[in-house]
Amino acid sequence: MQLRPLGSTGFQIAPLVFGGNVFGWTADEITSFAILDQFVDRGFNAIDTADGYSRWVPGHSGGESETVIGKWLAANPDKRDKIVLFTKVGSDMGLGKKCLKADWILKEVDESLRRLQTDHIDLYFSHWPDPETPHEETLGAYAKLLDAGKIRSIGASNYDADLLSAALSVSEEKGLPRYQVIQPEYSLSVRSVLEGPLLELTKREGIGVVTYFSLAAGFLTGKYRSAADLEDKPRGRMVEKYMDARGQKILAALDEVSGAHNTKPAEVALAWIIAKDGVTAPIASATNIDQLQSLFRAAELSLSADEMALLDAASA
Repeated sequence: MQLRPLGSTGFQIAPLVFGGNVFGWTADEITSFAILDQFVDRGFNAIDTADGYSRWVPGHSGGESETVIGKWLAANPDKRDKIVLFTKVGSDMGLGKKCLKADWILKEVDESLRRLQTDHIDLYFSHWPDPETPHEETLGAYAKLLDAGKIRSIGASNYDADLLSAALSVSEEKGLPRYQVIQPEYSLSVRSVLEGPLLELTKREGIGVVTYFSLAAGFLTGKYRSAADLEDKPRGRMVEKYMDARGQKILAALDEVSGAHNTKPAEVALAWIIAKDGVTAPIASATNIDQLQSLFRAAELSLSADEMALLDAASA
């Protein structure tokens, strides 16, 4: 498997990142350990999580995903150097708002390190924009963490081109660390968030791109074909917006390409992102070993120029 440079971080990662939002939520601890073992044993190395995962679950307070990963690392200390570990700060962890203030970042990083049972985070993301906090304050906090060795590089999630450009300008003007990776939503169903000014900026500045919601909340798996398929489904409201004429065109194109390769629509949808110029890797999750094997197949699937064009046209 050919590794890809992760922006200017110095890290090389496999063409698919595991999304750890499922840990401590829809994947129990035993299953999570088995998934992580197989993921790393197959040569994949990037794992994404956040302090806020999975605060949305009743009875959870956030940090559940980091805690599971930390227990796995404690049980497998030899695997720490084999992975590139992402986590994030800035989600609402009880403040009632998203926050990238310096004192909050300096406090939360220690909480993440404690839960992850590690002495450093490889890639630390600003999870959400915080319009109340100047870039200089946020980046200044990251400078302290980089100097202390608590983090190795920084990224931004959910930043548009204007916001990222402004942050890069502050980095240059003030001699502060610069964002090296961006994490936007991107899929066959949602292309406009990344394509256009943001992608042009990341290419020009040599910034890595790691995409989330790569399967559009499950719509691109092909298991949701009609309103009836959404009844009593936890992600029904999230998927419903994709079920228009364009969505049906996308599913038809996925069916055609997956049929030609004897593979699944989800695997084709991920392979399409992997093949996109300027994208480092998509983030994708699995809650069992069968789903994990599907992710492996997606990373190995090569689409022809005609198949890429078909998918591009269907999702335009």
